Amino acid sequence: MLLPDGVRATLAKRYRGRRSVWLAGEGPWPLVVTLGCPSEMEAHRQADAVRAWAAIWRSWQGAGELVWSERHWRSLGTQSLPQRLVLSGAASVAAWIGESQRWQTAHGRYQHLASRWPRLSRYFDVLADYADADIERLETLLDWLERNPRSNLYPRQLPIAGLDTKWLEPRTSMIADLRGGADSGLRPIPYLVRCGILDESLRRRIGGLSDISTRLDDLIALDLPASRVYIVENLQTGLAFGDEPGSVVFMGLGYGVSSLARLPWVARSTCIYWGDLDTHGFAILDRARACLPNLESALMDEVTLLAHRSLWVHEKEQHAAGELPMLTAAEQAVYRGLKEQRWGVNVRLEQERVPWSYAWPRLRLSSR
Repeated sequence: MLLPDGVRATLAKRYRGRRSVWLAGEGPWPLVVTLGCPSEMEAHRQADAVRAWAAIWRSWQGAGELVWSERHWRSLGTQSLPQRLVLSGAASVAAWIGESQRWQTAHGRYQHLASRWPRLSRYFDVLADYADADIERLETLLDWLERNPRSNLYPRQLPIAGLDTKWLEPRTSMIADLRGGADSGLRPIPYLVRCGILDESLRRRIGGLSDISTRLDDLIALDLPASRVYIVENLQTGLAFGDEPGSVVFMGLGYGVSSLARLPWVARSTCIYWGDLDTHGFAILDRARACLPNLESALMDEVTLLAHRSLWVHEKEQHAAGELPMLTAAEQAVYRGLKEQRWGVNVRLEQERVPWSYAWPRLRLSSR
């Protein structure tokens, strides 16, 4: 026997899953929620509960039509009981769960914009929660892109009042989707890679530069004869590296580390990855090794982790995978230990916290 709170929970779940479909005007209506009307035997066993349940629905006031049925029972006589709730549309469902205002806002905006950008139904939260100024920016931007499909401008060059890169960049995938997957026509911001040159003879090949930030394609053409390539996550860790014969260090690539596989001179070098000792550090290592099969890890072991217990911090959200297929057995054991909270809750040792006097000698000995 469903009470109003139970119906509300059922409708909230349905609403979250179907609101975008409903916004687009799809989905069968009316929506019927059966209330679990008891049989005669069930009513006889719990007569007080049935009376209380019926009384609650009798006093109920809200969206939808409550349908009652008369039951003619031999033992209990004629009883009028609530049988089902019938809701005629999404607005009624929204009213039930306290979402009326958001639904009305989203629905009104969608009706205004849907003829040009029907995919907006997928972005209910945008339609419901954006400020009017943000909706206006979005509409203006989409309109401009349609009228200028091959502008070849960088985002900051767009002649649109009130639009800036900080607003645009987090929304690029949504904008592409709203345009049906069409290219925006904007010039992509170049992907820059930061690289430290740790060997004097290698530096002479590029005019004596020791620290460069350049496009990946330029690094392909550089074709440095490096024998050893270090890859570290933290920028300041990479900047701390001293001279090392035949070596370079890449820094701050994050999950973009796999892009290094496009550099032939990196792929034929001895590559060493040192990342944070947390689940995401191992996930980056796993991704990199999928593209650089001979990649080795450094300072990502249980000994290093436990030797610096006082420097641990908390990993806010662990990587989702239970196991990572490209890890070695030893690396997998540490990853699994972090996932299983073997040493504490969401343990994390950031690489920059490891004392340099401990890290640098071990990095230099890696793979020797």
